Amino acid sequence: MDLARVTGASRATIGGIVQPLIDQGILVEGEVVPADRAGGKPATKLWFSKEAKPICAVLLMHDRVRTCLVSLEGEIYAQHHAGLAKGRTDASDAFRIVSACVEETIASAHVPVLGIGVAVAGTINTETGSIVAMSLAPYLDGFPIGAELTKRFGVPACIDQDTRALLVGDRWFGQGRGQRNFTVVYIGESLDAALYVDGHLYRGTAGEAGKIGHTIVQLNGQMCQCGRRGCWETIATLRWLRNEAQARGLPRPGSLNAGRLVSLAENGIKGAKKLLQEYAFNISVGLANLQQLTAPNCIILHGDVVRGGKSMLDPIEASFQELTVNLADEEITLALGDSEDVAGLRGAAGLVLCELLNFII
Repeated sequence: MDLARVTGASRATIGGIVQPLIDQGILVEGEVVPADRAGGKPATKLWFSKEAKPICAVLLMHDRVRTCLVSLEGEIYAQHHAGLAKGRTDASDAFRIVSACVEETIASAHVPVLGIGVAVAGTINTETGSIVAMSLAPYLDGFPIGAELTKRFGVPACIDQDTRALLVGDRWFGQGRGQRNFTVVYIGESLDAALYVDGHLYRGTAGEAGKIGHTIVQLNGQMCQCGRRGCWETIATLRWLRNEAQARGLPRPGSLNAGRLVSLAENGIKGAKKLLQEYAFNISVGLANLQQLTAPNCIILHGDVVRGGKSMLDPIEASFQELTVNLADEEITLALGDSEDVAGLRGAAGLVLCELLNFII
């Protein structure tokens, strides 16, 4: 049995883990694989049952909530969404909006869900399922969203920070499959990272790992929202991009994103190509620092930067290669992930899946 061989556990131990999952209809047995020439017992293939109950996934950002059902094979359906208005001050009002979306999504399943997975754009206490801090929605600070969802819907709720959920989505369903060491970096209105080191997600003390946006890249640089100067976030987020676009006279700077910037550059709009090159270089500086420190085999980019596609990735990669020292001469891959909602929702579902399988991420 490959599971026994890979994990080092006995066949009896593996059987004791997977049999309840088969009995619950989560896993299903497939064809029998004959024993090899060395002997031993035949093995039976296992995979997720197509009839298994789905998972309800929630993506909670400061300004919106998205929910959907996710099959155990990663299919997304029954999506719902709602906005969270600016100026909101009451966590209970926000929770009613979240609950309404979850309720609509669960009602679409016509069967009970296995659980609810929530990816939150904030700092999370994964042991209690509470939001520790959400900088762009401080009224949710301290809110026990996991316990409230479990009480409201009667199923387990697993909560984590959104960038770590992106990593789980890539680990289970995306470009992180089969990788022992890779990193996910979210680039948009903020900058965050999640680290997968030697086969495990690294959360750090109290879940604080991954705040890469606040590494210093410019001594005495611009003032950051955190109160310090020169953070990577001050030169490689949408805030910097839009401020620079306004200063340089590019059209509609307040709504500029990576996709529009690439389009402007390709259409020869004055100043756009140079801004694209500078933005790509600024991004590559932080990625190079990350590579030199943790040496992942693969860095997967998510967030607004994905909108720029290959035209955005190519200049980032060119600068990245110039800035890194690769003494081991190993291939280092920079890749664009799925859109943040798809990957984040799959990752939120993956949190529940890991819980069900007793799988340490």
